[in-house]
Amino acid sequence: MKSTNNSHSEYIKIIRRLTPEERLKKCFELNELTKQLFLTGLKNRFPNLSQEEIKKLYLKRINKCHNLDY
Repeated sequence: MKSTNNSHSEYIKIIRRLTPEERLKKCFELNELTKQLFLTGLKNRFPNLSQEEIKKLYLKRINKCHNLDY
């Protein structure tokens, strides 16, 4: 468990050294990576669905993640 904590601490140090522009760019990169991982997972789980059906399923599931209280 200590190794994970050290990794997280190092990650935070690296992020703090970035400029605001670099942080924003990293945020967009991580967002795109997350989207691609999610889509890949759906394609693997539902290999018989078409691209259009995967897209609809993706949007349906993403919609569930939004906080509608604000």
